[in-house]
Amino acid sequence: MLVEPLAESAFIEALRGLSHRYWGTHPFHHRLHAGELDAHELRLWAANRWYYQQVLPQKDAAIISNCPLPEIRRQWLDRIVYHDGTSAGTSGTERWLRLCEAVGLDREEVLDERHVAPGVRFAVDAYVTFARTKPWWEAVASGLTEMFAGHLMRQRVADMLAHYSWIAPADLAYFTHRVDKVAGEGKDTLDIVVRHCVTREQQDRAIAALSFKCDVLWSVLDAVEWAAR
Repeated sequence: MLVEPLAESAFIEALRGLSHRYWGTHPFHHRLHAGELDAHELRLWAANRWYYQQVLPQKDAAIISNCPLPEIRRQWLDRIVYHDGTSAGTSGTERWLRLCEAVGLDREEVLDERHVAPGVRFAVDAYVTFARTKPWWEAVASGLTEMFAGHLMRQRVADMLAHYSWIAPADLAYFTHRVDKVAGEGKDTLDIVVRHCVTREQQDRAIAALSFKCDVLWSVLDAVEWAAR
């Protein structure tokens, strides 16, 4: 039996309704924002989050490679440039490395991934595989966690500066540069998903894709929390 697609407003509401599953509500993030992490936990968080950050351009390239629409490919290319930069030292990932150094990590130990927990590697690699193997619009929908990120980033900057005295504002450049960027990306991503997920099956798969991404991020923090014990 053919199921009628959701009205646009209902579809958007279903997507936004997953906000409580975003990793901003994870107990580890609550402790981070409350200033309750010790130096060891902060270093593990930064090094493992690095593993997630550095695969994002690969994830985005996979989406582009699967997308037959040049207008979407052009729009999505900016994300790769943001994370990889236009030249050495200009990338979003480079700004994350600066934060890693601020919490006491050497660049070498971050880049060689010695601190990456198996659960983090498994979850992040699964996300890249998802982007490589699913239809482009489904992989795009998984990135709608962008809708939930802007407020969390603003709060993180304020809370980390308030609670971790050895971290300077410049060390948090990844977040301060990303706040406005992610807000625009979230709006653009939602627009793409709403325009191209027009059947009920596509809408349901888009919602499931966003749920999967929330599971990936939650699993990352579960693994970091376990590694810190």
